[in-house]
Amino acid sequence: MKRLLTIAGLLFVLSGSATRAQTPVDTAFIDVNVVPMDQNRVLQHQTVLVRGGLIAAVGPAPITDVPARIQLVEGHGTAFLLPGLADMHTHVMETEDLALYTANGVTTILHMGLAPANLVDSANRDIDSGDLVGPHVFFAFMIDGSPALHRFFVSTPAQGRHAVELAKANGYDFIKLYNNVTAPEFKAIVDEAHRQGLAVIGHGVRAVGLPQALFEGQVMVAHAEEFFYTAFHNQPDASLIAGVVDATLRSGAFVTPNLSTFEAISKQWGKREVVTGFLNDPRAHFMTPGMRLNWVDMDYVTRKGNIDPILAFLRTFTKALQNAGVPLITGTDSPVIPGMYPGYSIHDDLRTMIEAGLTPYEALSAATRTPGEFMAKYVPAVDHFGMVKVGMKADLVLVRSNPLDSVETLKSPLGVMSAGRWRSSANLTELLARQKAKYDALLK
Repeated sequence: MKRLLTIAGLLFVLSGSATRAQTPVDTAFIDVNVVPMDQNRVLQHQTVLVRGGLIAAVGPAPITDVPARIQLVEGHGTAFLLPGLADMHTHVMETEDLALYTANGVTTILHMGLAPANLVDSANRDIDSGDLVGPHVFFAFMIDGSPALHRFFVSTPAQGRHAVELAKANGYDFIKLYNNVTAPEFKAIVDEAHRQGLAVIGHGVRAVGLPQALFEGQVMVAHAEEFFYTAFHNQPDASLIAGVVDATLRSGAFVTPNLSTFEAISKQWGKREVVTGFLNDPRAHFMTPGMRLNWVDMDYVTRKGNIDPILAFLRTFTKALQNAGVPLITGTDSPVIPGMYPGYSIHDDLRTMIEAGLTPYEALSAATRTPGEFMAKYVPAVDHFGMVKVGMKADLVLVRSNPLDSVETLKSPLGVMSAGRWRSSANLTELLARQKAKYDALLK
């Protein structure tokens, strides 16, 4: 059996199999330390078998049979295998930016509105076929209650119901509500969405408020700051936290804190030079030129005042949600917010959660197991993901050291498996280099 040593010195694969990634092949991860994310533990010296894009076996390396003529990825007992990451709040506009998520170990994203039709129609099909590199994309159809740039809006409950029907007919997975839907429209949309089998997620609708909307059918809040604008009435009142957290827990809703996004906004608030720094960052050079131009036009740099105290309050609130057992999920609002680099921003979201007081395991749960549980509950027809467990989707990331000790190791994955295809770090580096060269040529 011919094998090729990668530059990382840890992984061996069948010669050429990782670069010819059009057709998924069965794969065995040999002698890896598994971080299953079912609980805070590591299973040492394991072999993980993947067949047909699903995890077929997990067992001790010395006694787990490996079929002949199968792609091998060897960890030599030092590499760590964990579930792929999920970014549950994105607004990707161009298919080329999807590769940046894969390169950073993100194997699932939730598109929270304004997706171009071609992305909704064909992204997952092209990713599954191997014609496009990217994570699996779930799509939310965004509905607002007043005219606004690029938003679909309704002005009556009947229009709200028709909007849900339209979303269902066009293959969307969720309904996302924005701020200005009226209370009757909210009720009609939630009722029709329930009838159509679509869960309602999104902002804190001002006419209904949080956490009240969570008892009326909304199952996920897209930003912790939405509680600030509604439940806390735009005041960082710590005396209200316990009551808001308790109500949110009782509702059973999920929350995407989005601390990384608010942090990026606070940095550029009234400071144009910060966005210039974002654009000069090497990570920006892998983004599509169109998205870079959008960053230049964002108006946060014209705002007055200081929102850092709100960020501090949101960190405290997020920690209280975690302590109470409210299910938290990672999300970055990438790439439409300046500083939220597609793919790379997941590492900022994990960091900000840990800085808020979560443990690495709790933060990783928000990026793996909990998003998987959310999708299993509200889009049950899809393959389940989020743990290294037999029967789960084989969305996997291999890293050099234990991510339960430090999530920093996730910034440089040794390889990523998504859509049934293994791509080594060398493959991913080559992919990004080609993408950057194409953009550099366009911008000359």
